[in-house]
Amino acid sequence: MKTGHATAEVFFTAFKALKGTEREAFIEKIVSDPRLREEIVEIALIEEAKSVKGRAISAKEYFARRRKKAA
Repeated sequence: MKTGHATAEVFFTAFKALKGTEREAFIEKIVSDPRLREEIVEIALIEEAKSVKGRAISAKEYFARRRKKAA
């Protein structure tokens, strides 16, 4: 396992061990940061797109199309 993945596993394990109120406080901190919030939304959209049947596209292509539709 790569170092970055091992670190992520440690943080995820610690997060899962938090009590409900502590978990909520941690999530509130993450979503209060505009850049982290945007990254989480993008990851969620990518995961959602993976479940849609059809031609597979890269995340780069997906966001390019999304920006084009928004314009």
